[in-house]
Order: sequence, then C-alpha cells, then structure tokens
Amino acid sequence: MQGGIRAVFSHGNVLKDAVLRHMRVVPPAMRSVMFARQESASAARIEEHGFESTTISDILKAKGKSADGSWLWCTTEDSVYDAVKSMTQHNVGALVVVKPGEQKSLAGIITERDYLRKIIIQGRSSKSTKVGDIMTEENKLITVTPDTKVLKAMQLMTDNRIRHIPVINEGGMIGMVSIGDVVRAVVNEHRDELNRLNAYIQGGY
Repeated sequence: MQGGIRAVFSHGNVLKDAVLRHMRVVPPAMRSVMFARQESASAARIEEHGFESTTISDILKAKGKSADGSWLWCTTEDSVYDAVKSMTQHNVGALVVVKPGEQKSLAGIITERDYLRKIIIQGRSSKSTKVGDIMTEENKLITVTPDTKVLKAMQLMTDNRIRHIPVINEGGMIGMVSIGDVVRAVVNEHRDELNRLNAYIQGGY
C-alpha cells in the first residue's frame, strides 16, 4: 500500500503524464494538432473539472451510513477485548473513543496497532484493560475536517505513519476515514481526470 501511495505522489502533474502516454500511441501527424488544441483550451474550464478537487466530505458521502460513526466508536471505560471484538465484527482497523455518555466528544482513538503493541507484546489482559489505558489520546491525534482535500489527508497519514484519521467539525466528531478510503478516492480522481483528458483530445471539450 505504501508503495502505491509513493507512486501516486511521484506523479504530481497528472495531466502532463497522461498527455505523454497518449502521445506515444498517436500518429506523428496528429501530435501538432493535439498540442495546438491543448494550448487553446480554456484554463478556467479545465480547472472547473480539475484534479485534486475531492474532499474528505466526498469520501464520507460515498461511505454513506458507515461514515456516521454510529458503530465505529467505543468508550474509555470499555474493555480492550470488547473494542477489538467490535473491530473484528465490523471489519475495521480502528475505533473512535469517546467519554461514556458523550458520543460526539472525542477522547481518542484505538487501533489494531495499539492492541498489538500495548496488549499482546506486553502480555497484558485485554479483558481487564480499559480502552482509555491504551488509546491514543485526543490531544495527540491528527485530524481533518470535511473540507480537507484528499491529497492533503493522504500526506498527513503517510507523514505521520497512521492508517486512520478522525473527521471533525465545529459540532465535534462526524466520522473517520482510512488510508484505504483515501487511496481509492485518489485512484478514482486520477481515472476521472484521464477520462476528461481523453474526451478533450477527442473533441469533448
């Protein structure tokens, strides 16, 4: 996965790379025509559909009900065993942690990595250890807002070596996205941009 992420970042100018790939298979006689059309295209119109426009809000909308946090949280007083059981049942790698009775009040996050490093390796009991004892606390969390661009979120996650990031707004916690969610969004955005470029080359713009 990290290799795929590095590959995405190594191609900062998607439009240029896509043009070059198309040029390799286009007859030489057509190349000057393509570049002439490219140079005459309206920059504002290309920007209207521009790359890097997807936000975290778009990811949450695509995830639908699974983004509302209704089953992606536990409390500081829950046992680590119950938290890990919930992760397994819902096939997720992390849970948001809240204070008892305060679902919108973010207290921290617990991940599979926390479980492995702080329970398994240390030989502690998951049934007698509370989530609050091993979670990453709220003041140490990296978070994003619904308006954060997807590529910015990806950069935050890779720079800080994290795979899950909470989404917050003025009202508190509204969801969480994973590195898988972010990568899928970037791949889809690349695909959409290439489709727009192909339509432009063929006269769609």
